[in-house]
Amino acid sequence: MNEYVTYEEFAKLDIRIAKVNRAERIPGTKKLLKLFLDVGELGTRQVVAGIAEEYSPSDLIGKQVVYLSNLQPKKIRGEISQGMILAAGCEEGGKPVLLQPQKDVSAGSKVC
Repeated sequence: MNEYVTYEEFAKLDIRIAKVNRAERIPGTKKLLKLFLDVGELGTRQVVAGIAEEYSPSDLIGKQVVYLSNLQPKKIRGEISQGMILAAGCEEGGKPVLLQPQKDVSAGSKVC
């Protein structure tokens, strides 16, 4: 069983809906894509995601994704990742499936 977190700990996460404006492969990698996300009032954010084996850049343009906006930025393969998009099925050997809202919502909308 996983360790519990308090509501206060969970409330620190800033999870939002973002729209993919642009996506491109990161040269020299099989798994990584660089995504440029519209996050409404937060502006444009760049995220590096290990989803290239399941999603092509052109498939992602215009898609809405669930985005963790307040994850500390990290450099991955020379690119800054400003947060994380959320996916299911990422266990060892699993194929990532992006989480998406069932209906279109405004970019930057908070997940509650």
